[in-house]
Amino acid sequence: MLIRAGYDINFMANSPTPMIAMLNLHPSRAQDLRTPHRIVANRPVPMEDFTDSFGNVCTRLTVPAGGVSLSCDFVIEDSGEPDRQSPYARQHSPVELPADVLVYLLGSRYCETDRLSDIAWNLFGSTAPGWARVQAIVDYAHRRMTYGYQHARSTRTAWEGHQEQVGVCRDFAHLAIALCRCMNIPARYCSGYLGDIGIAPVDVAMDFHAWFEVYLGGAWHSFDARHNVPRIGRILMATGRDAADTPLTTAFGSVWLGGFKVVTDEVADHANAGEMLRLAA
Repeated sequence: MLIRAGYDINFMANSPTPMIAMLNLHPSRAQDLRTPHRIVANRPVPMEDFTDSFGNVCTRLTVPAGGVSLSCDFVIEDSGEPDRQSPYARQHSPVELPADVLVYLLGSRYCETDRLSDIAWNLFGSTAPGWARVQAIVDYAHRRMTYGYQHARSTRTAWEGHQEQVGVCRDFAHLAIALCRCMNIPARYCSGYLGDIGIAPVDVAMDFHAWFEVYLGGAWHSFDARHNVPRIGRILMATGRDAADTPLTTAFGSVWLGGFKVVTDEVADHANAGEMLRLAA
């Protein structure tokens, strides 16, 4: 299947302000692109890409006085299959893990393993290691918290989400990640697109989404504590220890949003899809 995705985001500033944007497609999905992925500014703003320590593509720019709009519009091919289910994927002992995976066992800015360790072992110590244990953690996080945009707070940690029992998608992900790490299961935070594909339409504005991945059976697997069902059409943008490693933007000064629109739709009209691909060629 083909998915059309992108965004149009307006940033406002009173004076030139340096910024790092993490609004690119993750390199692991580059081979699936069917049209170019380009960040376009509505003003002549120089942009420079670099790769961070987690393998994410970041863009450096300076938001000019008066602001700038950044947009992107691309088509990507997807399998059309729900998230892969691997119920027999085994949990590795920490001594077996690749060196670059070990960091995803450690506490981080939003995932306080020290504060949640006793809770995790009391809740999940008797569950079977591996996939079943991760699913038990996801079920718990999904039940524990109530979702709502009105509950958004950029400083909320996994411990605070557990105590307050409210949050948005990033808070669900942080809680599940922290509990997995407490149980010696490597878990990393993911940001990207997730449209309403294969489900009933949702009457809220489209936004970027947060989920997480765990390392089992020698591979990374997607889980979503917010929805807690396999979904179709995830488009990965960035991964890291938690949201501190994957912010959409980091401004070194005062910048605020003047507009925000995200699009993620299945291209159902094959004739239109063919025309889009032809124009992009």
